[in-house]
Amino acid sequence: MSSKPNPSEKRFVYQEFGNDNSPALERATPELPPEKQNLRVQATRAGRKGKTVTVITGFQTKSETLQALLKQLKTQCGTGGTVKENEIEIQGEHKQKILDILIKLGYKAKISGG
Repeated sequence: MSSKPNPSEKRFVYQEFGNDNSPALERATPELPPEKQNLRVQATRAGRKGKTVTVITGFQTKSETLQALLKQLKTQCGTGGTVKENEIEIQGEHKQKILDILIKLGYKAKISGG
């Protein structure tokens, strides 16, 4: 009678750099206060089938903070949006409104592009 190993168990014979979900392998994201972040606000259509979105770049913060800020901006602008690759995208052209909101929240922000 031979017993087969359970496929859900991961058995390693040799592993050089620890397990895959080791906290040491995660990339640390610096959490800068709002007044030290230089943000850029721009409206763009590139790669979005002609739809205009307002993109905010330059964040140096955790994803939880970005999600909270995204929710606040979507509520203030009355539109949808998302977080992609440490950038916030808000549907529509809301450059000036978003700039005013970010400055009130203490961020250093400016409008970029045309």
